[in-house]
Amino acid sequence: MVILHQNRYPQTTDFSFNRFSSPLAKPTSIDFFKETRKSIRFAEQRKPVYFFYGEEQFYMDKLQEEITKLIPPEQRDFNYDLIYGRDASPQQVLSIARSFPMMSELRVVIVRDFLQLKSAEEGDGALSDFEHYVNTPNPSTILCLIDSKRPDGRTSFGKSLSNKNSHVKASYFEYLPDYKLPDWAIAWAKEVYNKELDARAAQILTQLVGNNLQLLSTEIEKVCTFVDTESRVSLDDVKKIIGSYREYSVIELKDALFQRNLEKSLGIAEQMLLKSNIDAGEVIRTVGFFYSVFSDVWQISRLKEKGLNKKQIQSELGIKKDYLFNYKWQDASQFQFSEMPRIFEALMDADRSAKGFSTLDTPSILLLLIKRILG
Repeated sequence: MVILHQNRYPQTTDFSFNRFSSPLAKPTSIDFFKETRKSIRFAEQRKPVYFFYGEEQFYMDKLQEEITKLIPPEQRDFNYDLIYGRDASPQQVLSIARSFPMMSELRVVIVRDFLQLKSAEEGDGALSDFEHYVNTPNPSTILCLIDSKRPDGRTSFGKSLSNKNSHVKASYFEYLPDYKLPDWAIAWAKEVYNKELDARAAQILTQLVGNNLQLLSTEIEKVCTFVDTESRVSLDDVKKIIGSYREYSVIELKDALFQRNLEKSLGIAEQMLLKSNIDAGEVIRTVGFFYSVFSDVWQISRLKEKGLNKKQIQSELGIKKDYLFNYKWQDASQFQFSEMPRIFEALMDADRSAKGFSTLDTPSILLLLIKRILG
């Protein structure tokens, strides 16, 4: 079952601001992930100190799993330590890191929330004590430090936790913006499952799941497993996975809405209500899905209003895949820019109603939303 996501809604009806900027041609988080994973897996490239930081937890969790696998399960009682910063001091961590493995070639020490390690108030050292260690690390220990931020890069300690230090592999994982999610889904399906994920399928999956990469990777696993004997994952494959628990899904409802067919849209919504136990939470997630869809429509319509042509708009939004942008362009052609305030107001009202700020029942919230979207 695909998990629909809930978006945050803007607190203004001014749709003139630009949420996106053209991306620079630079390595992405998935590039850093692949490079770092390779260095962990191959002993000749392995570093004694790894430092992962950033807003995107997904990659750091995956790399932690890779480092954990360096120690066989039967040896982890003596040679594997997972420590949380709030529960230990710098000196306690360094003492463990400096100790030698027992009946093993390696010891692994992982510190989550590294910058939260207890301070030196009780004589247990300071974070800067790690500077000496990372410059002269224990060769039989893999020390992995993880946090959302990094120490001040202007300090000698901050400089020591960088790739300029030959003992350290530092990797920054930034939060992935929504407009990059379909490309990420395509790349992840290819990297992990060697499957070609159709651009339309990628768009639908990311609109349904949202920007939680852990949930998105789980849904990609489902569809790739579903087509285990095939090399390509199509939109129909995604529909079959979603439709396994109901006759109609939000995908069919979206298609009917963008055909501007009110009767068909209401009919599908009524069938969804009859065939499944749609509750307020699912209405909220459905609203989130349509918010994502109409955000794309709004972006393209807004740039059209500014006089940009199709190629310029594609470049402005940073959508590299022509066929993916063509789908979004086709969707945007079904609605006018002047309709966007009304549609977003309808979405926000439905969201508030589903959260209890209305006396409407669940079916009425969904059906009224459809009527308001189509005007």
